[in-house]
Amino acid sequence: MSQSVTEQPSVIYLKDYQTPAFLVESTALRFELEEEQALVRSQVQYTRNPDSADRLRPLILDGHESLELHRLSIDGEVLNEQDYRRQGEQLIISELPDSFVLECVTRIEPQNNTALEGLYKSDGMFCTQCEAEGFRRITFYQDRPDVMAVFETTVVADKQSYPVLLSNGNNVDSGEEDDGRHWVRWQDPFPKPAYLFALVAGNLEFIEDQYTTASGRDVVLRIFAEAKDLDKLDHAMLSLKRSMQWDEQVYGREYDLDIFMVVAVDFFNMGAMENKGLNIFNTSCVLAHPETTVDTGFQRVEGVVGHEYFHNWSGNRVTCRDWFQLSLKEGFTVFRDAEFSADMNSRTVKRIEDVTLLRTAQFAEDSGPMAHAVRPASFIEISNFYTLTVYEKGAEIVRMLHTLLGEHKFRQGSDLYFKRHDGQAVTTDDFVQAMADVSGRDMTRFKLWYSQAGTPRVAVSGEYDAASQRYTLHMRQSCSPTPEMETKQPFLIPVAMGLLDQHGRDITLASGNTTEVLELVSTEQSFVFENIPVEPVPSLLRGFSAPVKLSFPYDQEQLVFLMQHDSDGFNRWDAAQQLAVSILQKLITDYQQGSPLVLDNALIDAYRLVMSDVSLDKAMVAKVLSLPSEAYLSELSDEIDVDAIYQVRKFVRQTLAKALESEFLSLYQSNCSGDSYSPDAASVARRSLKNLALSYLMATERTEYLALARDQFAQADNMTDSQAALSLVAHSVHEQAADELLEQFYQRWQNESLVVNQWLAIQAANTREAGLQRVEKLLTHPAYDASNPNKIRSLVAVFCAQNLPNFHNLDGSGYRFLADQIIVLNKQNPQIASRLLTPLTRWKQYSEARQSLMKAELERIGNSGDLSKDVYEVLSKSLAQ
Repeated sequence: MSQSVTEQPSVIYLKDYQTPAFLVESTALRFELEEEQALVRSQVQYTRNPDSADRLRPLILDGHESLELHRLSIDGEVLNEQDYRRQGEQLIISELPDSFVLECVTRIEPQNNTALEGLYKSDGMFCTQCEAEGFRRITFYQDRPDVMAVFETTVVADKQSYPVLLSNGNNVDSGEEDDGRHWVRWQDPFPKPAYLFALVAGNLEFIEDQYTTASGRDVVLRIFAEAKDLDKLDHAMLSLKRSMQWDEQVYGREYDLDIFMVVAVDFFNMGAMENKGLNIFNTSCVLAHPETTVDTGFQRVEGVVGHEYFHNWSGNRVTCRDWFQLSLKEGFTVFRDAEFSADMNSRTVKRIEDVTLLRTAQFAEDSGPMAHAVRPASFIEISNFYTLTVYEKGAEIVRMLHTLLGEHKFRQGSDLYFKRHDGQAVTTDDFVQAMADVSGRDMTRFKLWYSQAGTPRVAVSGEYDAASQRYTLHMRQSCSPTPEMETKQPFLIPVAMGLLDQHGRDITLASGNTTEVLELVSTEQSFVFENIPVEPVPSLLRGFSAPVKLSFPYDQEQLVFLMQHDSDGFNRWDAAQQLAVSILQKLITDYQQGSPLVLDNALIDAYRLVMSDVSLDKAMVAKVLSLPSEAYLSELSDEIDVDAIYQVRKFVRQTLAKALESEFLSLYQSNCSGDSYSPDAASVARRSLKNLALSYLMATERTEYLALARDQFAQADNMTDSQAALSLVAHSVHEQAADELLEQFYQRWQNESLVVNQWLAIQAANTREAGLQRVEKLLTHPAYDASNPNKIRSLVAVFCAQNLPNFHNLDGSGYRFLADQIIVLNKQNPQIASRLLTPLTRWKQYSEARQSLMKAELERIGNSGDLSKDVYEVLSKSLAQ
């Protein structure tokens, strides 16, 4: 890479953590917002930290290189340049009293801030994103999560251009100035770190509602957006009120301010941000309307609104001591939002969706160059660790605690955690300790889940002794080496299981229950079950009770038996997945060897059985009838054969479609409804099953089903049905019809940014030949904005992650395309650039031909000039494999 060794970014280690030299008692900010600049004045009351061992440590403030320092004073006395020094992104002041007020005036240019961190402009509106280290782009400050202070913020701007001025906390004062400018002052009474600071100034409107807490306090609820989007906020408001009620009922947590605000922003690197009292949301996570939003979009809004609201306690009132503890707030809150969504919708389907993401993407992360522990030991750029490992695997760790302790003890543990640490910045050890204290359990081995990277494998075998009526499960756990750790200690793995008799009924176990949680704590361990009258079929890892890869030598008959009879809905689905995977993997081998492809009738028969079972939830049926994805099949491969996986999966889909054509047609017709749109769980399930049936019918390539899809597109009164039909036609062999419908769709929705994103994504995922050329053409389309992360994700990221045949074209064009995008984004928006790198990072898992092409593009990125810390870290770890 072009950087010399001395230019390489420094590594930050958890073991080097030191308490801050100074604490902050209060922070007062004043923002003078103008079109070409913003002047920021901060007045901060500092006190030397009595817990700091070194009483002579200087005050070290974080400040991005873009900050223009205008004035610095201590207790009113202006400092000269010799009184402090700027070193890289730090401002260092020595020889300070034990208590003082530091005033700092900085000038910044939000309109030129393309990184979308700190204070920037989104479509003419000022907004902030300060997590993880964006506040240092605003002013010089101890920008670390363990420095907490009460904030007072005054925002000043032109009243006509920016009639709405928002910040954290409660609105305590406002006024107007003679020059047409106005100001609003906000106070947040709860101490918070700088990453939770928020500011918004713009021409916005809002919807308002009210929530009365369990103790009788009235809270004003406001959701802000551009005027054109006000009709898309009702679902978010309903989700917010449901979240507040759920958190009171399940966790006993009430909201603590007089007002709760949400603002929709179109240019945003993340999904949403939980800033205290003023949540800033990507528009994709807050706007929802039947005509413009698909069912999964409604569910996403509900889940993200819940997630950010739940952070008010699990993240804001109790926050993380340092960024290595990120999963303290994110893992716990993802678990909370998953349980909320499960209670609002289908619990089984929600679990299936979460595990699907974990198995395809997080397990891949665990086996790649960026593998890291849920509490990593080191990092170069913290933005790179907003990962599925920290979020999703972190949530699985919390779920395992819930499983081991039970609902009642887990609630006691969370109550103790919030009571003990309210207003503090703490660690994952503190969270686990609260659970240990209420349960009386030793959690030492359990905490290995936080410090050891990788996905454990659990191999299980069963042994039945008919004479003694004894059944034994033998388990062995292992975990492959990862970049930061070669040898792993055995984990504590909770394996929820049951045993089914010959009729598919659950056998009552010695505990009196039909489901028991086994605790695997050693490398090898056996579990014995007495008084088992017949040889059972084990149902293992019920509800996916641990984030592991579990294997058991089921035969096809046993898998079909579990699909039909298992009382655990997740395991019924998982049995179908295992059956499909085993058949697909055999066909992949046949394809690679040039043998003719013949689909095993076992899968056809199993699908027919599922379609005939009227007792099943329709959403569940849709999940069971969905083949394992290309991404999941890739994750299961020692060497990823893109072409074989794609061709075999396509063959199986077409064969199933033809063999079960009449059943799929009946399924489609029986789930068509003239009812008006509703995002309730039953309606969502019906639409998902209907559109899955249509996808199989379209796979037959028969023209009558093209007509069916076109009719659905023309008559749909909701975006779910409209987009499903459009996507199926767009990805079909009927190219003329595809072009026609894509143009109709764009002409109708060209002024709806989020709908246009869907239009871009549909085309980016089209696996027909010349996919890259279509994407490159769209880069110059008026609908595409290369500075908007949502557009980049919809077009570039979707192409590279979902259009595998075209991205992995053996001419290397897909890899060159992605590298070109990353080189540009490295300077424009490093966070997005580093996240786009993911498809290239697993280059060693492909054939030698593809390896060399992918590695060459990684090296070209490395030699393209000065790399951001974000890109450098991912790139260097990828090349070091």
